[in-house]
Amino acid sequence: MDITPDSIIFWQWQWFTLNATIVFTWLLMILLVMGSWLITRQLSVKPPLSRWQTTLEIIIEQIQNQIRDASGGESGQFLPFIGTLFLFIATANILTIIPGYQSPAGSLSTTTALALCVFVAVPIYGIKNVGLGNYLRHYVRPTPIMLPFNLIGEISRTVSLAVRLFGNVMSTSLLVAILISIVPLFFPVVMTLFGVLVGVIQAYVFTILAMVYIASGMRFQDRKTRNETPE
Repeated sequence: MDITPDSIIFWQWQWFTLNATIVFTWLLMILLVMGSWLITRQLSVKPPLSRWQTTLEIIIEQIQNQIRDASGGESGQFLPFIGTLFLFIATANILTIIPGYQSPAGSLSTTTALALCVFVAVPIYGIKNVGLGNYLRHYVRPTPIMLPFNLIGEISRTVSLAVRLFGNVMSTSLLVAILISIVPLFFPVVMTLFGVLVGVIQAYVFTILAMVYIASGMRFQDRKTRNETPE
């Protein structure tokens, strides 16, 4: 029983190993890029709109609404990054309905890479919106003694993001495999659909947490601006 796609080896030569994580990740990226190109190459602002464009607009609008709720502000600057995270993770998990496919999100290396992207995005957006000085200052608030604890917090939440996504996707795949081996007739369809649902939920949770972490890096400047606004 393969719990993670890392354990599925397609080809190996000396130090290089081509496993299912690498293969499915690249196939997924090609699918997303080609799909985006095909859907957006003939966008129209006048009806009738194609079903693909309508579906895309609904997805984008829902992502924008969630970003606004999580950040308390405009979604434009965050949409490319947050939207990409959600579409990548959600599509990776939805494709588990295809026999033989395993979600790259079931690999700790993939979830760690995604979490590191969030780790880098937090200071980038923070510095962009509040300035370098204001962003670095929040590490020593309310007192400089908090500096090591704030740094540990940055690292721990990155680890938490990676392990949470990996654990949930991997455990769901393991549960589906166990139930299929016990009851091979009816449960495969039900548990596969259950796994897809859990995968989409995990994509939503990961991206919302990423947005919350990014917004927290700009919170100090927001409070300062409100306090300086005259009544």
